[in-house]
Amino acid sequence: MSDFPVTVFHNPACGTSRNVLAAIRQTGRDPTVVEYLKTGWTETRLRDLLARMGQGPRAVLRDKGTPAVELGLLADEVSDEALIAAMVAHPILVNRPIVETPLGVLLARPSERVFEVLDVRPDSFTKEDGEVVRL
Repeated sequence: MSDFPVTVFHNPACGTSRNVLAAIRQTGRDPTVVEYLKTGWTETRLRDLLARMGQGPRAVLRDKGTPAVELGLLADEVSDEALIAAMVAHPILVNRPIVETPLGVLLARPSERVFEVLDVRPDSFTKEDGEVVRL
């Protein structure tokens, strides 16, 4: 266990998620990677992450490539409880990557946001498409 634990809730099919994982590893950290589409979410874990983010579930609701529209989840009147229940039932509804460290929890979109919760920050990092991000 690292003296600075990092957990990434990751989808390997997502370029942003892959870039975040690479950026973390570039800092010398070996994060715990949770492929949440395989493991799923518990209501408790999801609520805890959202509380630490200071956000409600709508802040991490993903509609692109998900059943959010079909489930009627995009309407303003849908309650937080209904959103969380849907996210537990359909993990794909949670946007990614979510990164958890002792400095906080955030949705790392765009990928360079990950450095907000890391204790080490390089001068730059290169995304998988070759884009160099100066920090």
